[in-house]
This record gives sequence, structure tokens and C-alpha cells, in this order.
Amino acid sequence: MNLATLFVDDASVLPVYAQLQEQLLAAIARGELVRGERLPSVRDLAASLGVNPNTVNRAYAELERGGVVATKRGRGTFVAQARKRVGDSGRLQQIVERFVAHARSLGYEGTQIVSAVREEVRRGRDASRSGR
Repeated sequence: MNLATLFVDDASVLPVYAQLQEQLLAAIARGELVRGERLPSVRDLAASLGVNPNTVNRAYAELERGGVVATKRGRGTFVAQARKRVGDSGRLQQIVERFVAHARSLGYEGTQIVSAVREEVRRGRDASRSGR
């Protein structure tokens, strides 16, 4: 993964670890990070972003708790195998509610939000088909 694509927005209301977590999730969803790919080391990522290594460690820990990445002691942190979620619509609903509330707080209309989500899902499908 190219470290230059990750950034910290000092004006964001989200804590830095959550910003990193969201950016890594988005990179996985877009197929930029694939199953088995090694993430940058905590030290390297912290240095490139100018943040405390504990911040990066927390982002990785949250992703690991969610089953998105797996840490192999002494070898690094890797993108975990994708899991199909079934019967967990409550968690998905929470994600959607937060996303929609955030988008609306930025002034987006419902139709714009739906259109953007459709496009992102389509791109994700296209990326998985192309074997990225």
C-alpha cells in the first residue's frame, strides 16, 4: 500500500485513529488492499503521518477486533480473509445511520447519498471481478 494515500485531517471531528481506520476500510473496499496483503508497520505509518505510534496501534487493534485484519506476531498486520456477514443487520444499520447523519450534516441530500452509495457498491463489485 502506498503510504502517501493516507492522511490525517486536523479539522475532522473524528479522532485520528478512527480516520485511519476508515481510510484503511475504504482501501480494502476499493480493492487497493487485498486479502493477505501486509499493512505498513505501526512505526512506518506513524512516522509518515507524524502521529504517535499508539494512535496507529489503536486503529489496527480496532480493525482486528472487527475481523478486518489479523496480526501475526513478529511478522506484521495483514488484511484478513473477507467474511460474508449474514444475520448481522443491526450492526449494518448502525453504520448506515452514522454515515447518513454525517453526510446530511455536511449538507448532502438523500438522493445524493443514495447515488454515491450505489456508485461505491458498483465500483467495489467491479474491483472484485477484475481480481484487484
